[in-house]
Amino acid sequence: MAATGGEDLPAKLTIQVVVCSIIAAFGGLMFGYDIGISGGVTSMDVFLKKFFPTVYTKKHHAKEDNYCKFDDQFLQLFTSSLYLAAVVSSLFASKCCQKYGRRITIQLASLFFLIGVVLNAAALNLWMLIIGRLFLGAGIGFGNQAVPLFISEIAPSRYRGGLNVCFQLLVTVGILFANIINYFTSSHPYGWRISLGGAAVPALFLAIGSLAIVETPASLIERGHPEKGLATLRKIRGVQDVQKEYDEILRTTELCKQIKHPFKNLMARKSRPQLITSALLQVFQQFTGINVIMFYAPVLFQTMGFHSDASLLSAVVTGSVNTLATLVAVFSVDKVGRRFLLIEAAIQMLCAQAVTGGLLAAFLKSTNALPKKYSYIVLFLICFFVSGFAWSWGPLGWLIPSEIFPLETRTAGFFVAVSMNMIFTFVIAQAFLTMLCHMRALIFFFFCGWILIMLIYAIAFLPETKGISIDEMDDKAWKKHWFWKRYFDDERNLSRDKP
Repeated sequence: MAATGGEDLPAKLTIQVVVCSIIAAFGGLMFGYDIGISGGVTSMDVFLKKFFPTVYTKKHHAKEDNYCKFDDQFLQLFTSSLYLAAVVSSLFASKCCQKYGRRITIQLASLFFLIGVVLNAAALNLWMLIIGRLFLGAGIGFGNQAVPLFISEIAPSRYRGGLNVCFQLLVTVGILFANIINYFTSSHPYGWRISLGGAAVPALFLAIGSLAIVETPASLIERGHPEKGLATLRKIRGVQDVQKEYDEILRTTELCKQIKHPFKNLMARKSRPQLITSALLQVFQQFTGINVIMFYAPVLFQTMGFHSDASLLSAVVTGSVNTLATLVAVFSVDKVGRRFLLIEAAIQMLCAQAVTGGLLAAFLKSTNALPKKYSYIVLFLICFFVSGFAWSWGPLGWLIPSEIFPLETRTAGFFVAVSMNMIFTFVIAQAFLTMLCHMRALIFFFFCGWILIMLIYAIAFLPETKGISIDEMDDKAWKKHWFWKRYFDDERNLSRDKP
């Protein structure tokens, strides 16, 4: 939320910044673990037999349609309820960020995570399971609201992209860990309890680690602690000469104080470029189809004819690719830029989804298994798809909204981004198994259409934000863009009319 320093502002990449960023990013590990664990757990027979006996019966019915065996609204609610809670909680998280700071918001996220883990691991019935997922969703809403903002505010601008991608990197690590744990616990009579209870590890790390992180300078100054803000700024920058950056934070904070209704200000004409772009990035991120794979990878692989253990192992493979490919973003996003990664990956994902859909349409019918050689080709294509997403639309979907809003609308704007992400994650999680049943292989072409729209938007409407100080973003990115600059015309005309 601060002027995190352009190339001309003195700043080192200090150990303090790195450690705080990693600790905060463990909110992403928790998020990823929750994404990855649900798909594996919902494919476990012992879990289905206890909570979803109808699905268990359909799964083992010899003549059951391949595409419809997991179609159950309550089974989808187990996965999607988490994101419905995240939508509601992100509003409260936005207010908490603004009034009490990023640090306390992250601490509350860890508390909600721990409550949710206990309820899930000890669940005796479906509603106890769902309530636990709602608490986990509250943790995700608070964590996803605070963590990307926290990292963007404490990081020097030349390293902001790479450090912020640490959040998405740990999301992928969480998914990978969840897939590995599911693989080893799948045959245990209490395997689902072990898998769901395993979320306590990242939740505890975040809870303990959040006690050690600093509050961001901008948040301290905004909440009336300028001396602490200056001291913290010197500490995290590793230099004494921070006056220029400090003055910029003070200036923007004073402007921010004049804004009594940030959500109303977010609707102003000059805020539309950032608002539209951040909202659309969240829609696009979900409609790539990535969460179909992350939520339901074992289910999807079982649909294609893999046995239970093989489907869980395949999910581990895709999770490993996801983690390794995210490292590409960590080291390249501040070098090659955001637009290049988004455009290249959209082309890559489009090809992967189209060929996958074609193979399934041709060879996977209602009751047969996909021929083995084609199963491995589809597994390769899914890994190819995941790698493209992991170094582009995954991490950048969180990075770009965290860096494009000016101070006066930043928490409100990022709330909209988080809410849009959770709403459409909920929609996909709740609808996918039903869509798979009715659309069959055509569902992959549905996602292809969205990826094509994303590609056009990235080429035509997304300005490059690499290396630009957050508080200079309007002047150096949006006001110079061929389309979005028109939203600042009134501001330019007013400045020309002044004597």
